[in-house]
Amino acid sequence: MEFDLSAHDIGKVVQLWIPYPVTDEYQNITNVKIDGNYAEAAVYTDRTFQTPMLYARWGKGAKSRKLNFTFAVERQEVIKRDLSANETAWDPADYALYLAPTRLGPIDGKVKKLADTITAGQTTVLAKAKAIYDWTCENTYRNPETRGCGLGNLYKLLGDPGGKCADISSIYVALARAAGVPAREILGIRLGKKPVQDISTWQHCWAEFYLPGYGWVPVDPADVRKMMLQQNLEVSHAKTSEYREYFWGGIDPYRVKLSEGRDLTLNPPQIGQPVNYLMYPFAQVGDKILDWLDPATFKYTFTYKQQ
Repeated sequence: MEFDLSAHDIGKVVQLWIPYPVTDEYQNITNVKIDGNYAEAAVYTDRTFQTPMLYARWGKGAKSRKLNFTFAVERQEVIKRDLSANETAWDPADYALYLAPTRLGPIDGKVKKLADTITAGQTTVLAKAKAIYDWTCENTYRNPETRGCGLGNLYKLLGDPGGKCADISSIYVALARAAGVPAREILGIRLGKKPVQDISTWQHCWAEFYLPGYGWVPVDPADVRKMMLQQNLEVSHAKTSEYREYFWGGIDPYRVKLSEGRDLTLNPPQIGQPVNYLMYPFAQVGDKILDWLDPATFKYTFTYKQQ
């Protein structure tokens, strides 16, 4: 990840926050290197989700503002098929963070009514989660005109359930939470399949729900709809069924988890309202927020290289 913020206002303090991937059960992050001409840099987490982020600051008058962040990642495919409907005892209070509304993701009103309709007759977390997954695959659509990955704004998506991965994942998460199923968005970036590829705009968001007695289970209805659009598939097509089966409890290895959490207060705190999500880099020049969906003017390049 290469950043060059030199062209922005010299008379302002510049602050940069970058999602910082860490090792977990399905990815191993090694060989981390950070260099640049910043005045300070460190890795912090936010207080709510403990989401790691790399922070850098350049003082007023800095004529050159450059930072390079590189890391190696070994990523595994995730396949979770042995899901049991025999639900163990659990306390929703333990998962309150993943059952709560967000600024753009309400779980009451129309969302609650829709969730209740979708899950009518279902009594277990697994059955509710599957019913909502099926509904999301069948009733959303991928809109290629959506900017970036989408905002995940349920207030708009209820009337027009089209968008990209953050939109479709947010629909799933909001409906799941409204039905009493703990759920969350996972924010990441896709990996290339060629020796060298520019992945500056390859961010991707998928979802997970919590199955008591089992753990977190990945679901990616957004990639189902993406495959349907790319291959011009109807809901009833056999290939669509294959994709729906795969992305229910499965995700491919060509992605890296960067962060999770909505409505973030960064560390150190940004100026202004909470950050919707930290999937793209976030920067402020003085109190002006740079457009993270425009790598050319923000001035960053992400490059994938196979090892």
